[in-house]
Amino acid sequence: MPHGQEPRPGPIEGLRLSHRVWEILRRENIQTFDQLKASADRLERFEGIGPKAAQQIRQEIARVTSLEEQPPRP
Repeated sequence: MPHGQEPRPGPIEGLRLSHRVWEILRRENIQTFDQLKASADRLERFEGIGPKAAQQIRQEIARVTSLEEQPPRP
């Protein structure tokens, strides 16, 4: 797999999300980055997540994904 495309089965801890969003993700049993990415297109369906919170989550997914796609430093 190309760099940055490896599965991320680990926890989503460390993402820059509000406490309220963390509680909703916990309630929805979203525990890994891969699960969060897979849910990105349906975030507004989760009770308590509106357009602003969904945008915050998507921006954080994009931020982390872009960090992963950067070439490793020598």
